[in-house]
Amino acid sequence: MPTRRDPRWPRDFHHRRTSGLLAPAQAWALLRSFPSRADRAAARVPVVDALPLPPAGRGQIAVTWLGHSSALLRVDGVTLLVDPVLAGGIPGARRRLTAPPLTPEQLPPIDALLISHDHYDHLDAPTLRRLPRTTRVLAGAGSAPWFARRGFTDVTELDWWESAPVGTTTVEFVPAHHWSRRSPFDTCQRLWGGWVVTGPDGRSVVHAGDTGYGGFPARIGARHRDIEVAVLPIGAYAPRPLLRGVHMDPAEAVRAAADLGARRVVPVHWGTFVLSGEPVLEPLERVRAEWARAGQDPDDLWDLPIGGTRVL
Repeated sequence: MPTRRDPRWPRDFHHRRTSGLLAPAQAWALLRSFPSRADRAAARVPVVDALPLPPAGRGQIAVTWLGHSSALLRVDGVTLLVDPVLAGGIPGARRRLTAPPLTPEQLPPIDALLISHDHYDHLDAPTLRRLPRTTRVLAGAGSAPWFARRGFTDVTELDWWESAPVGTTTVEFVPAHHWSRRSPFDTCQRLWGGWVVTGPDGRSVVHAGDTGYGGFPARIGARHRDIEVAVLPIGAYAPRPLLRGVHMDPAEAVRAAADLGARRVVPVHWGTFVLSGEPVLEPLERVRAEWARAGQDPDDLWDLPIGGTRVL
């Protein structure tokens, strides 16, 4: 596979950003806001053994939360791995709060790997090194050279609203309020987004990737009228003035679920890495309260433990 950038894509995607980037002083303020070591040690994030995975075949939808934004989606017998971070820690986040619930070698056969964007807490090179290089990869525009340099031979780049078939499902790359960077020299050179996976019966699962709150969920919901489950980020939101543009808080995640028309929500992007200033368990506590305040059925909030699975 060629490692040069596809000529279809612009040099960068700064024009797709919907908020500004943090200045150095703001980044330093964010780091200083992180919970103390004692607070992190006292937090008890629920974790269960992910294995054996409950069966999920034709006509079924299953979501397994693997920690942070990592998720295993099984739709109509098609197995999709989203943003896997199943190795050690990541730069800038100190130690993991919770160990991965399984290793890359323990994953079931994967039909496609879906990468929302290139930040280290979503695109983990140590995990990918332990996956077969023949694994099919779907990622945002501008991403193929990164994967090709690491030996992946089947990479599909997508712009927002573009889709690709994976088995009996259709996988669409959708917009997110975020940005991308892996080094000081590649800011916004790879497009970021979320995913909508639609089975042959028309039912869909959304994985929103990283996103702030804004108009995109309503646009996604208008295109996909039968969203059964939305995997939505609820953490890494404080201090609010610094992170509002790129990360939802729990109240905004509940609003986004309504905008999507999603029947059920899996809250993710919390409990694994310390990336912001809120207490470790606060996102879970707040999303439960906001879900109840919105009058939603508590059974439709799939607040899974890390390693947990729900099957529809």
